[in-house]
Amino acid sequence: MTRNTLLLTVLAMLAFAANSLLTREALRGGAIDAASFGAIRLASGALMLSLLVMLTPQRGGAVRAALWRRGEIDLISALCLFGYVALFSFAYLRLAAGTGALLLFGAVQLTMIGLSLIAGERYAAQAWIGIVASILGLVLLLLPGLDAPDPASAVIMVGGGICWGIYSLRGRRAGDPLRATTRNFALASVPALILLALVAAELIPGAIQLTGRGAWLAIASGTLASGLGYAIWYRALPALGAGRAGVVQLSVPVITALLAAVSIHEPITLRMALCASIILGGIALVLRAPKRS
Repeated sequence: MTRNTLLLTVLAMLAFAANSLLTREALRGGAIDAASFGAIRLASGALMLSLLVMLTPQRGGAVRAALWRRGEIDLISALCLFGYVALFSFAYLRLAAGTGALLLFGAVQLTMIGLSLIAGERYAAQAWIGIVASILGLVLLLLPGLDAPDPASAVIMVGGGICWGIYSLRGRRAGDPLRATTRNFALASVPALILLALVAAELIPGAIQLTGRGAWLAIASGTLASGLGYAIWYRALPALGAGRAGVVQLSVPVITALLAAVSIHEPITLRMALCASIILGGIALVLRAPKRS
C-alpha cells in the first residue's frame, strides 16, 4: 500500500467516525427526526460535492454536462447510498451506540469479504488471522456494554451495513470518484425527499421534528463527514481491494470511541485500549498481507 492510499484511508475513517458522532448527537438527542436528518444529509452533501466538481481545475464549462452522461449514471449505487443513510438513521433511534456499531460494521465486513470471495479474490493465511483478530477485538470492545437489541432495529441496521458494503464495492469501479460521488448523492436525495414527504403526510409512521441545531448537525454530516469523506473513500478503494476495505472499516468504532473521549469526556478504559490494539493490529496484518487471485 502506498503512502497516498494510506493517508486517504485514514482520512476516510476519520470522516466516518465523525459521521457516527454527528448522527448520534442529532438523533439520540432528539434534535431532529430520522427522515429529515437523512434528507438534509444527502441534499447538503450533493450541494457540497457539486461545488467541488465545479471548482476542480481543467474542467471548464463542460463540467455540468459531463456530470450527467447517461453511461456514467449508476442508479444501483445511488439506491444503495439512500438505503444505507435511511436505514442507518432509523435504526439508531432504538439501538445503543455500541450495538449499532457492532451490527453495522460486522455486516459491512461480511458483505464485502463474502462478495469478494464470490468474485474470486483470495487471501493469505496472514490476512485471515488479521480478519479474525479484528472481529474478536471488536466483539470484546463492544460486548460488555451491549443491551438486548430491538429485533426490528437490529435487522434495519444490518440492512444498512449490507447497503454500505455493496456501495463501497461498486465505488471501486468509479472512473472519477468525485463526480461519481456527486451523482450518487444527488440521485439518492430524490427518494430521501420522497420518504420525508411520506412521513410528513403521515403515510409512514413517524413525526417530523426539526430544530436549528439538528439541521446544522445534519448539514455538517452531509457536507464534511459524508460528502468529502465518501469522495476520499472512493479514491482509496481501488488500491485497497474488497477484503481490506471491509476490514479497515472496523477501525471506525475505535476511532469513534477515542473522539468521544476527547469531545464529550468519555473515559478510555484499559479494556478499550487493549481491544483497540487488537483491532488495529488485525487491520495491519490484513493490509500487509500479499494478495492472491
